[in-house]
Amino acid sequence: MFDWLQNISDWLVYNMIGLSEQSQLGSALNFFIYDTIKILILLFLITFFMGIVNSYFPIERIRNFLSRNKLYGLEYLFASIFGAVTPFCSCSSVPLFIGFVKGGIPLGVTFAFLVTSPLINEVAIALFIGTFGLKVTTIYVISGILLGVTSGMILGKMKLEYLLTDWVKKVWQDSEKENDKFRAEKLSFVKRIPFIINDAWGIIKSVAIYVVIGIGIGAGMHGYIPEGFFEQYIGKDTWYAIPLAVIIGVPMYANAAGIIPVIQVFVAKGIPIGTSISFMMAVVGLSIPEAILLKKVMTGKLIAIFFSVVAVCIIISGYLFNLLF
Repeated sequence: MFDWLQNISDWLVYNMIGLSEQSQLGSALNFFIYDTIKILILLFLITFFMGIVNSYFPIERIRNFLSRNKLYGLEYLFASIFGAVTPFCSCSSVPLFIGFVKGGIPLGVTFAFLVTSPLINEVAIALFIGTFGLKVTTIYVISGILLGVTSGMILGKMKLEYLLTDWVKKVWQDSEKENDKFRAEKLSFVKRIPFIINDAWGIIKSVAIYVVIGIGIGAGMHGYIPEGFFEQYIGKDTWYAIPLAVIIGVPMYANAAGIIPVIQVFVAKGIPIGTSISFMMAVVGLSIPEAILLKKVMTGKLIAIFFSVVAVCIIISGYLFNLLF
């Protein structure tokens, strides 16, 4: 989908600027240009789509339906499965998460998507099968979906909506006022489009600085942290190896396709598979750049709670992997 953008990034960095593909600066700058533009495009498209949905299905109606109807937890499962079939990294998942929040989807359900989306995709599954076999891959996919469901349900039960930022609450109010106008004036779909585009562009301008800062941090990590830097810390077969692997994995930033080959090296060097996968889940599912992006919609306290709940679930899944294998 974004091959054209990668080609442009390569041309700008390696041809126009003249940096080497093997240099740390070239790798970091290429990553920064590609990811920043990609995420802004995704954010606009998703916000535009959610604006269309909101114009016909008011936020309050969506919230009421998901809150009052007994779906017996299936809404978390559906959100987690949807996250599994979307090919996004943690930062690329944030625009869709913002769209869900803007659309009035309950917070716990949106968290279920946000947790699963970077962990599981078709590329990760293909690499996992080739690296670890079908059995481990199947368990990994199931555990990833359950991780999203469990984390989402826990966070949903905590009723944390009050910890969303004032910006989100203002977006909800503005959307309601705009929808009331659409209904009162009985505007056609074509006449609604300019308002929806303007709303989407306003959100882009509001979050752009967070995108730039978050991806800038991720680019620095991508270009300058050696892949084998942390092996010495998580290679010991001790009870605290898994929590330590999660803690030191969070500051890093990579997608599943980029980190799986590293995990293969870990396992080949004798690091338990549960410890290795916990490290991978922390790198892919939790990252500082992701936290920076989420700062626009969540208070610092909510981000800390979200990271803590997911980290605990990752640690538990790591111990279970080590017991099974």
